[in-house]
Amino acid sequence: MTEKIVIDPKICHGKPTIRGTRIMVANVLSLFAGGYDIDKILDYYPQLTRDDVRAAIKYAVENVQEEVVLA
Repeated sequence: MTEKIVIDPKICHGKPTIRGTRIMVANVLSLFAGGYDIDKILDYYPQLTRDDVRAAIKYAVENVQEEVVLA
């Protein structure tokens, strides 16, 4: 599913985006964190699919799991 997420230095300064759009993963996650559910996100970004939103969430989870925490 994360094949839906692309990082291209020519698009949004290399920020992760949903493939085929200029919608950044961070924007989708911000809506989700702000209380939007998937249906409301799809209303806000009608060009996205349910799988696109899920891919953004999965991308975030995978990146948090890889994070190194120094204590």
